[in-house]
Amino acid sequence: MRTFTIIWFGQLVSTIGSYMTEFVLTIWAWETTGSATALALIGFFSQVPRIPVTLFAGLIVDHFNRKQLMMAGDTVAVLATVGIGWLYLTDSLQIWHLYAAVMLNGSFGQIQSLAYQTSISSLVPPHQLTRANSMNSAVHYGAAIVGPALAGVLYPLIGLLGILGVDVVTFAVAIATLIALHLPQPAPLASPKLETLLTKLTFGFREVWRQPSLRALLLISTLFWFFHDLGGAIYDPMILARSNGSAQVLASTAAAAGIGGVTGAILLSAWGGPKRRVRGMLAGFIGAGVSKTLFGLGRSPQIWVPAQFCSSLNFPLLGSSETAIWMTQIDPAQQGRVFAANALVVQVVSAGAALMAGPLADRVLEPAMRPNASLAQLLGGSVGTGPGAGMAILYVACALAMVGVGLVGYWVPELRLIERPLPKPEPPASG
Repeated sequence: MRTFTIIWFGQLVSTIGSYMTEFVLTIWAWETTGSATALALIGFFSQVPRIPVTLFAGLIVDHFNRKQLMMAGDTVAVLATVGIGWLYLTDSLQIWHLYAAVMLNGSFGQIQSLAYQTSISSLVPPHQLTRANSMNSAVHYGAAIVGPALAGVLYPLIGLLGILGVDVVTFAVAIATLIALHLPQPAPLASPKLETLLTKLTFGFREVWRQPSLRALLLISTLFWFFHDLGGAIYDPMILARSNGSAQVLASTAAAAGIGGVTGAILLSAWGGPKRRVRGMLAGFIGAGVSKTLFGLGRSPQIWVPAQFCSSLNFPLLGSSETAIWMTQIDPAQQGRVFAANALVVQVVSAGAALMAGPLADRVLEPAMRPNASLAQLLGGSVGTGPGAGMAILYVACALAMVGVGLVGYWVPELRLIERPLPKPEPPASG
């Protein structure tokens, strides 16, 4: 666990810097455009390049040095951050530059994150996988606490360029931890010599699809993440619209998300996770959906902050449980291709969700929830009317759908059979 913990620390520092940059750029984009579609498109353009890259990412990660791939991903992220800083310094930064930057980060970041994820099972013993994955949840949520808070304090003092500079330093820390350590590389499994490129690229899909339990796991989790990302795409603009563009309110909900996630990760690390991981995943789906429903119905930080805390409390449980299932069911030498196939499916639906969310909010639901509009007469008593109310309707609908996905999962028989041990390889025939 020592090597994993050092790498984990480097990723935590780097992610804090990334959250600082993301926070100040979100404020800049909202002040510049005032459009939910513009902010949702940042998520869309982040996902789009991941789709073609993921086709090859699994093959790359299973056949090339994973440590070097992680370092390359961090280096590209540094270059993108420096590019944004230069454009801002020359008073040339536009919203489409952010789209280009997240596309570049998305392309190389997919390989970097896959290389990191598939290295875990080589660094951590099987009985510690849920705990290790809960520590990874703490990276995301810990950064969500520290990143926006630091950005809020430092932004008035050092400005956008200063925040970008801090981000560059945090990436350097992550790269330094990788340089200093050795990451074991699993020996590749033997494959037919005449195996075509198409066969190699589709291996992950075929491996999942031939096993009913893994197929059910992929479908149920993809459905959950579709509704999660559809609502998540309008999360920031909904809060900004309903708080008169308050950066403090947005930072407080981000901090609540981080505190809830870190609390969940700490509890899960101490507990070790449920014996039946699939039940932990489904319970997390339901808990997150219920909390997000309350968040969407709220109209002030007094509701948003505790609801966001409760929502994020569930994500280490659901994410760590699902990831641990995949890690125990797939051979380490094949995890890159299988995880890439799973990521590709989720990315396609997530990109579609991000593309749908902005126009649906800006052009349909927001006008329909203006005072005296038709939908406002029907639902205004639940979420109010005016700016942000249409986005709240979409957010609540997605949250309720997440609850439904979790409940349906308990009735899927294939999921009950999923936590079986890997089949032991047959001994070679003696000559």
